[in-house]
Amino acid sequence: MIQQSLQKSISEALQELYGISASPEAIKIESTKKEFEGDYTLVVFPYVKQARKSPEAVANEIGNVVKGKLADIQNYNVIKGFLNFSVSDSYWDSFVMQNHDADTFGIQKAAADAAPIVVEYSSPNTNKPLHLGHIRNNLLGWSVSQLLAASGHNVKKVNLVNDRGIHICKSMLAWLRYGNGETPESTGIKCDHLVGKYYVEFDKHYKEQVAQLMAEGKDEETAKREAPLMVEAQAMLKRWEDGDKEVRDLWTKMNGWVYAGFDETYKQMGVSFDKVYYESQTYLLGKELVQKGLDMGVLFRKEDGSVWCDLTADGLDQKLLLRRDGTSVYMTQDLGTALLRHNEFGAERLVYVVGNEQDYHFKVLKLVLGKLGFDWADKVYHLSYGMVELPNGKMKSREGTVVDADDLIAEMEKTAEEMSREHGKNDSLTPEQQKELYHILALGALKYFILKVDPTKTMLFNPAESIDFNGNTGPFIQYTYARIRSIIRKAVEEQRLDLSQPVASEALNGKEKEVIKSLHDLPSVIAQAAESYSPAMIANYAYDLCKNFNSFYQDTPILREENVQSKCFRVQLCQMVANAIRNTMDILGIQVPERM
Repeated sequence: MIQQSLQKSISEALQELYGISASPEAIKIESTKKEFEGDYTLVVFPYVKQARKSPEAVANEIGNVVKGKLADIQNYNVIKGFLNFSVSDSYWDSFVMQNHDADTFGIQKAAADAAPIVVEYSSPNTNKPLHLGHIRNNLLGWSVSQLLAASGHNVKKVNLVNDRGIHICKSMLAWLRYGNGETPESTGIKCDHLVGKYYVEFDKHYKEQVAQLMAEGKDEETAKREAPLMVEAQAMLKRWEDGDKEVRDLWTKMNGWVYAGFDETYKQMGVSFDKVYYESQTYLLGKELVQKGLDMGVLFRKEDGSVWCDLTADGLDQKLLLRRDGTSVYMTQDLGTALLRHNEFGAERLVYVVGNEQDYHFKVLKLVLGKLGFDWADKVYHLSYGMVELPNGKMKSREGTVVDADDLIAEMEKTAEEMSREHGKNDSLTPEQQKELYHILALGALKYFILKVDPTKTMLFNPAESIDFNGNTGPFIQYTYARIRSIIRKAVEEQRLDLSQPVASEALNGKEKEVIKSLHDLPSVIAQAAESYSPAMIANYAYDLCKNFNSFYQDTPILREENVQSKCFRVQLCQMVANAIRNTMDILGIQVPERM
């Protein structure tokens, strides 16, 4: 790529002219601002002091040397300390000719023997259906996995299902108390939604008990601890860990309902996993590690029997690892799961896609793993993301104020149908094709709206805004792709153009060059986005590419072009844009329709 050639030549020029040692990788090349002439810019101010010359003189001297070294540099100009290079049309022609039919342009393959990056996402509790917050987690985890794979890494996608714990017992106990034996079959309620109903039911009755105890004179903390439902739920958890058959049978039945519901929702969202772990199968390994820590003297037991890790010397506090009754906590099973994954995959990195509310948890996880003697503790990486909020504020599962994933997807499909009919996007399609299109548009709108936001930021989700066919939205990009595919079909089927042999342009115009430069940036954008774990960079790249293409489409004749060579070149450029859109959208988990 020309950027790398520029970096190398500039590095050589600095050494030859001024004796300045600068590695090519350290030299920053930027795209030239649109108001100036040129394609790529070097800011020379960092080298002026050592060169002992004015910025203009340094820029001119470097430009002259680089132009002599690189035939692809047609010219350069200097504006104060900014050295702007213009790349020859022949370079851009050659770039398109080499890549116009490359289906995987910009995508790198992993080495067969590369150690994998293990990406954990989803990690649901089996006491409620997936909701909007889970949607961001799943979409981000899937997309980051795709992004890492596209940049040449071997990736394993895993899910850790939190299938045991006090929260699970709450749903189980409420179903026993208030369910009257109802099932998904007897009610017609989707399996995971039925279990979630009883999680809410537990909270309602629990609050009533707490209020009654407080009315009797107990303080709030004591009332919460001594409420009969909470005492019984804690006892049920202890019975579960002791292997009580009755509790285990109920747990198996209700978790089975939830798994069936999750599978439906995952299929709707278009996400999957290479392996699913269950907390019920990993927490015992975590308990073994806790015992190891006690034997090593890096953990300690309090008088009540609970086990802790003292992290005060690390700037944190003391962390509970086992309760006084011997039951485990989240940290216990995360220790076991981390060890299991590291040993099973020989992982290069362990990436956890978890909300920023758990930042402290993952700081502790790394520290405790290190204290237990695992030299790979630094391979643990927490991809911390912001919460998803609605116009009316945060969601709370136990209070039933969440937006369920299934309901949201159904509502998005309904909106996609309304918007499509309004814009006349589906008139030529069969009813079956229309239904498929509405699903593709709905998921594209949802995924793009969520993924275009930097993962670290809290976001406000607005369904109506997400599905607009104009602006920075998934449907806008999907429509651009469908438009390009229509152009290519007409070129081949109606005008009988032979696109198999690459052709050069007659003379590049400015709009063509902007599109080509956008395409040229794709490999470096994927690399940077993967390094930053940021699908948002891919989303916004795709939007900018589509804007540049639509500007080119409006101003430059393609199928109406009379010069056959220019027409072929422009259609082949369209092919390359379509491939780039499809590949970037694939990274985001978004389908692009052939027709709209």
